[in-house]
Amino acid sequence: MTADPPTTSTPAPAAPATSTDILGLTSDQLAAAAALVMDQGHGIAHALYPQAFREGVFSPGKFPISAATTAAWTSHFHLGLLAVVKVVEEDTPSGLTAKAILRTVDGRDIECVRIPMRHGPDGGVETATLCISSQIGCKMGCTFCETGRMGLLRNLSAAEIVAQVVTARAVLGWPARNIVFMGMGEALDNADHLLQALRVLTDRRGLGYSHERLTICTSGHAEGIHRLAALGWKRLNLSLSLNASNDTARSLIMPVNRKTPLAELQRIFAAYPQRRNFTLGVNWCLLPGINDRREDAAGIATFCRPLGRVLVNLIPYNPGSAPVARAPDEAEIERFVGWLREDGLPVRRRITKGRTIMAACGQLGDVSQRKSQPKTLPSATS
Repeated sequence: MTADPPTTSTPAPAAPATSTDILGLTSDQLAAAAALVMDQGHGIAHALYPQAFREGVFSPGKFPISAATTAAWTSHFHLGLLAVVKVVEEDTPSGLTAKAILRTVDGRDIECVRIPMRHGPDGGVETATLCISSQIGCKMGCTFCETGRMGLLRNLSAAEIVAQVVTARAVLGWPARNIVFMGMGEALDNADHLLQALRVLTDRRGLGYSHERLTICTSGHAEGIHRLAALGWKRLNLSLSLNASNDTARSLIMPVNRKTPLAELQRIFAAYPQRRNFTLGVNWCLLPGINDRREDAAGIATFCRPLGRVLVNLIPYNPGSAPVARAPDEAEIERFVGWLREDGLPVRRRITKGRTIMAACGQLGDVSQRKSQPKTLPSATS
C-alpha cells in the first residue's frame, strides 16, 4: 500500500548572504565563530547548539542576552532546515518505509529515506535507519542507478547533509538510530563536506551519533577511501558497491572501475585500518542476466578473500525509470545466496523496501532536474 500525505511545508526565508548555517558547524566551531563576530553574548553558543540540532529550533532570544546581542546572533547565524516538498510511503511488514523530497534554498530537490528496521512491543517502529544524500545527482554513471542518470548537478554542503537528519527528526518526526550515506550521490566524491558532516553528526553536544551508527557507502572512490582512512575512525562503518567481479563487466556497469580496477581496489580495502570486529560491507545488486551466474558468485569470494571480515549484502535489483534488467525472482535470489554460502561467504539478503515509491536502493533521484536546472559548480557553501 502506498500513501501520499499532504506534507508540503513553506520554505524558510532565505538567510542573509553573510549568515552562516549552524548545521554545518561543530559546537566548538560555532563558539569560535560567534566569538569572532560578537563582543558579548557569544558564550551561549554551547547552550544554543543542542536545541538547534535536537529540536530544530534556533532562538537566541530565549536566553538572557540583550536585544542587540540577539540581533547579532540572528544576523550572523541561521538554522538551515530544508523545505519538505513531499513525502511518500510504502507499508511493509517492518513498518512504513517513507521517502522525503526536500528542497534546498536554491530550489533543487534531494531525497532521503526512512527505513524501518524493527517493530516495538506496541506495534510501532522501534528503530529506523535514515538513508541520506551527499550530492544532487552523481557523476559515477552506474548504469543501474537512477541518480547516475542525472549527472552531477552539485555537491551538498556539510550543512545540507546534516540538515536532512535534523529536518527528518524535527519536522517529520523521524528519529533515526542509524545514518547511512547511500542516498543520492557518491559520498566520497564530496569528501570535504562529508568529513565535516561526520564531525557535526558525532558532536556530543548535538546529535551525538557514535561512529558505529554511521555507514559510508562507496562505488570505489580511491582518493576518498584514503581520506576516510586518514581520520583513524576505526568504528565507522564502510561498505563497497561491488556488483561485478571482473574488470570488463564492472567497467561496463560502473565506469569508476576504469579509474580504479578491481585489483587496486582490493589492495586499498585490504590496507584499510580495521578495528578487531570491523566488518566490511560488500553490496551486490543482483541484475538478472548481467551478474547472476555461478562464476559471479565465485568472483565475489575471490575478491573478498584478502579483506578480512566481510558481509555480502545481496540487493535485488530495483528497476528505475530506464531499467537495465528486470527484478530478480525469489528462486534466482535464493540460488545466488546459496552459491555465496557454498563459497564460505556470510551473506544477508536485503528485503526490498520502498520499490513502489521509488525509494529503494538505486531508485533515488529525479532525472528531470538535469533538464530543468543548469549545473552549478560542484560545491556548496555552508
